[in-house]
Amino acid sequence: MQKINKNVVLALLSLTSLVFLLFQLYYYKFYLSQKNGAVFSKVRGSQSGQDSTRWHVVRKFLGLISSHNIPVYLIDPLILRLVDKDIEQIRSSPDGPSPECKYFCAPRDFTTFALLDKTWKHEVGLFRTAEKMGFQWLKIVNKDPRLDGMDDLSGTEIPLHYIFKLASHAIHLVVFYERSGNYLWHGPLRLKQHMDRKFVPFRKLHFGRHPGAYEKPELLHVSIDDLKVQIPKNPSSFLEEMSHSRFLECRYKEARAFFQLYPDDASLDAVEFRKKAKSLLHLAALTLNNLGVKFWLSSGTCLGWYRQCNVIPHSKDVDLGVFIRDYKADIIPAFQKAGLPLKHKFGKVDDSLELSFQGEDDVKLDIFFFYEEDDHMWNGGTQAKSGKKFKYLFPKFTLCWTEFVELKVHVPCETLQYVEANYGPDWKVPVKMWDWKSSPSNVQYNGVWPVEEWDDVIQIY
Repeated sequence: MQKINKNVVLALLSLTSLVFLLFQLYYYKFYLSQKNGAVFSKVRGSQSGQDSTRWHVVRKFLGLISSHNIPVYLIDPLILRLVDKDIEQIRSSPDGPSPECKYFCAPRDFTTFALLDKTWKHEVGLFRTAEKMGFQWLKIVNKDPRLDGMDDLSGTEIPLHYIFKLASHAIHLVVFYERSGNYLWHGPLRLKQHMDRKFVPFRKLHFGRHPGAYEKPELLHVSIDDLKVQIPKNPSSFLEEMSHSRFLECRYKEARAFFQLYPDDASLDAVEFRKKAKSLLHLAALTLNNLGVKFWLSSGTCLGWYRQCNVIPHSKDVDLGVFIRDYKADIIPAFQKAGLPLKHKFGKVDDSLELSFQGEDDVKLDIFFFYEEDDHMWNGGTQAKSGKKFKYLFPKFTLCWTEFVELKVHVPCETLQYVEANYGPDWKVPVKMWDWKSSPSNVQYNGVWPVEEWDDVIQIY
């Protein structure tokens, strides 16, 4: 029997071990890492493994939703800010603006997408596929506010948010619903007691701390970092809208309690007034929105929304507030063109400006302009026959969206403080006899207009 060369045997064993080791590395890198999300190969340019992980998770998520024909669009503020800087180049380049992974590799814990509810209903199949791809997922539901009303406080729950987690990155999918005011709304993210609060760092989410209201966006198909996605056509406008998107629901529960104490006026006159007030508010909103003038429900109209989710029938007018910094000389001509003649103009731009327009029959529209001081805000009032000036003080406030008479409008976010400043602690009690010079809790005497200015500051038509 021929003697075996030990060196040859050792060489063969070493070669076999090396081949097996290389096979294991290949298998782990190109199969297990893709399946379990542990490690990803680098992408476009020289990015770190963590950067590459973000890109791969987004790519797998887009493949997941594409396989189920779910149209989503990117709303992640961190990525959209980067995209906005290169938007012209991105629009003009079908393959994206750069060979580097610049956007989806940017440092962040989440990537946020939006989904329109009416475009998708088959979530069970999606979750099964997601699990096969290695994703963990979480579904957040809450009560559907669209079904709330004076006669029905529905407890029906709807999906508001989905979280898909893979490796060290997560996808936040925000569900948007269309509301009767022809706008999009998303709900808050509130975890149920049984949910894992450590599933992801929820406090870092960009959407869900508050409900939000948005205009329907026009979308643009683009290629970013070799990934085909939809984004808002104007990212900067969307980002600006996002910063002021907080939404407040009408308080139907409290309104029902109010009407149990003070039955609603269902007379023909009340029904007719509310109909005219709604029409006037819609026309005023259209006019001011076309001018780009931000406004909010003020005085009795704000009280009606907050206290009883409706127009107060004995108020006989519609009240709006506008910051004086947003005043435009085009306001009066625009309302006159819309068929609302000027009824009176009191004050001037730098002091106590107030406009009143005549609506249908005896229903008028009052616009009060607000001035900001260091620690408060105020609007003015003028008594035409005497030239006396009055000032109404409010604590500083910000603006939120709400829905009122099928219209998306602003109200003060700090509504209770706003209402209490104007109507005092007894604002829940209806008052039909109201003197604008003495009844408000926040009114102050503010001197008298000089007689030589009356022709300019007291104009009645």
